Amino acid sequence: MTPVLSVRGLEKRFGAVVAADALNLDIAAGKKVSLIGANGAGKTTFVNLVTGYLEPDSGSIELDGQDIASRSPRSVARLGISRSFQIPQLFVELTAAENLSVAVSGARSRGLSFHSPAEADGRRQKTIELLERFGLDGLADRPIAELAGGIRKLIDIAMALVRRPKLLLLDEPTSGVSAEEKYAMMDRVIHAVAPDAATIVFVEHDMDIVSRYADRVVAFYQGRILADGLPSEVLKDVEVRRYVTGGAQ
Repeated sequence: MTPVLSVRGLEKRFGAVVAADALNLDIAAGKKVSLIGANGAGKTTFVNLVTGYLEPDSGSIELDGQDIASRSPRSVARLGISRSFQIPQLFVELTAAENLSVAVSGARSRGLSFHSPAEADGRRQKTIELLERFGLDGLADRPIAELAGGIRKLIDIAMALVRRPKLLLLDEPTSGVSAEEKYAMMDRVIHAVAPDAATIVFVEHDMDIVSRYADRVVAFYQGRILADGLPSEVLKDVEVRRYVTGGAQ
């Protein structure tokens, strides 16, 4: 079976820094894969390369067998890859519903015209559906500026689901979220993504989250893949404990 994502010989340098060092990686459809590694290990560079925010120096990136290397972020999104950001990319002066409405309009490539009642009704229906998936429909008319950081992250992820992606990339979804809230937040994300059966790749520093939610873990170190396998195996790997987790279980 063709993997949903396949990279071969992927390389990216920033001067003398090798951020992606001949990476080879296949990701099967429907899996939850966590990318781990210290700051600067190459995780976010990998996400940026796959989503078109960076152009590789060499190598291939394929989505369902189709070459997507060097495509623009908009083109990559149209083909079926969406992402959220470590710092949510939201319009803080707009409400939660208005942010999602902007995303729906952008996905339909019809601009932000609100003159057609039918189009406006369609946007509203899609917006409410996504908010309900995340249990946020009661916050639809609240300005983003009034919402807590964890709620903003959920709205950012909801916006990434507007196009019903094949592959969803999440950059540190639980960063800045309290220990008491992190599991509830990830439960909401997994529940919300389930209807679309999207493959999830998430960058994460919290090993409790990694071990609980990932089917597979890929550990990065200095732009290379240090280990790749089941969480129970990778998190016990000697080199992963030395260079990534610092001995954490």
